[in-house]
Amino acid sequence: MIRVLVVDDQQLLRQGLCSLLALSDKVEVVGQANDGEEALQWLQSHVDGVDVILLDIRMPRMTGIELLNALKQANTLIPTIMLTTFDDHESLMGALSAGAKGYLLKDVSLETLVAGIEAINNGESLIQPAITTTLINSLQGLSSPSDAPCLTEPLSAKEKEILRLMASGCSNKEIATALYKSEGTVKNQVSTILAKLGARDRTRAVLRAVELGILG
Repeated sequence: MIRVLVVDDQQLLRQGLCSLLALSDKVEVVGQANDGEEALQWLQSHVDGVDVILLDIRMPRMTGIELLNALKQANTLIPTIMLTTFDDHESLMGALSAGAKGYLLKDVSLETLVAGIEAINNGESLIQPAITTTLINSLQGLSSPSDAPCLTEPLSAKEKEILRLMASGCSNKEIATALYKSEGTVKNQVSTILAKLGARDRTRAVLRAVELGILG
């Protein structure tokens, strides 16, 4: 059973998420918090009591980003999924930079939410295709060439194809099936893509590709 802390200042939404998760036999909500400050206090008294945090970005007193930074500074960062809306791209990127492992829309289905929690708990990053598409569309053209990060080495056509599937939220297994490759081969190619983009995980690789104008 994966233990989850839900943090959101909107009570109805928070309770709705908890009620939704109660329907799953894979996840247990062990705590709730109204904001980052309350969550930080809860975590300090439950050091090993949670596996994954579902965290809102914008909250009073202490935001989700501020909470992540506080946990990072204390070296107690916990795998975290940001709960977001379509119009919060700047904060979303700030949260990912602060250490969030992925993001989901607040009106997410139970199946997607539980799958996301499982992925994060297994050490993976999480990219929800709907948000990724909107994020890419909103960011295209915002960075000038001089501001854009540089590739250590150009991506091949096949690597770009894999990158697009990554941006669609496909797992290595799903990419392997789509491209008729072995899962091991895809895993190696994903690692190469991360290295070329200078990214430490799939989420940041996609965001870096957006900055470079590779995706769109």
